[in-house]
Amino acid sequence: MSDAITGPLVRAKNLSRHYEVSGGFFGKRASVKALSNASFELYAGKTLAVVGESGCGKSTLARVVTMIETPTAGELDLDGYVISADNELSDSQRSQLRASVQIVFQDPFGSLNPRQSIGRILEEPLLINRPDIDASQRESMAREMLAMTGLRPEHYERFPHMFSGGQRQRIAVARALMLNPKILVLDEPVSALDLSIQSQILNLLVELQERLGLAYLFISHDLSVVRHMADDVMVMYLGRVVESGPAQTVFSNPQHPYTQALLSATPVADPSRKQTRIRLQGELPSPLNPPAGCAFNPRCWKTEERCRGTAPALEADGSHSVACYYPMQ
Repeated sequence: MSDAITGPLVRAKNLSRHYEVSGGFFGKRASVKALSNASFELYAGKTLAVVGESGCGKSTLARVVTMIETPTAGELDLDGYVISADNELSDSQRSQLRASVQIVFQDPFGSLNPRQSIGRILEEPLLINRPDIDASQRESMAREMLAMTGLRPEHYERFPHMFSGGQRQRIAVARALMLNPKILVLDEPVSALDLSIQSQILNLLVELQERLGLAYLFISHDLSVVRHMADDVMVMYLGRVVESGPAQTVFSNPQHPYTQALLSATPVADPSRKQTRIRLQGELPSPLNPPAGCAFNPRCWKTEERCRGTAPALEADGSHSVACYYPMQ
């Protein structure tokens, strides 16, 4: 097999995204490091889950990968095209990449145009990106996608307000697939849905991945969902990756104290299994003024003087990496 087939569809190297923030009339401008030095690879047919609290940089990473925003530093290799602050893609290259990378948002109703019928919503990506396809072909492809995502033919003429939350998310998934992408960025795709509907959407995503060979960048704060979906996990805290590795390894042997705290807060279905909850003290620090050294040190029960000095590097032990001076034993 060729390297184009076996290699990663997405390769990020020291990917960063910073924002300049005004300090007011007399204040100095400040820089918010929403994403710092994230490196990962994503392969066809695989799911990389990105987890962490609100404000950890998950959604910033999603915007960079979907080319909504340009990285401040580092490189993003998308399907053979390198994107960086110093490398501007041509319009044709960007258009081709946008067809290869699509996103499904958290709020299925907010991401759908209430003035358009479902058929129109599904056909619009083709209308914009595939002018060579005529109206009858567009309708045929839209109806085929409705069936693939578990929706009925009569839904084609209806409008978003006529559907339940789960059906709207199916529509959002169908729209994302209309351009036959290789990569789907799923930004909290089931967090706004009831539990019973969540499982239906997750099962649909699994079926579509197996059928189409899609690569998923799955962003979530719900580790019970991540356990069901992910091949690999990347844990983020205040814009930095603090632990990454195969999902089974991270769940069974978490090394970073933050990862262990997140896992301890995840409900367990087995009533006979005792679980000790780790309660973190304090709030997530402000990204405008992060702590010196390890960003997690003000909330960590293992903090030593060394942790307040220099931030630990993300060091690998095989496929499992952790950024901690005193990893869990």
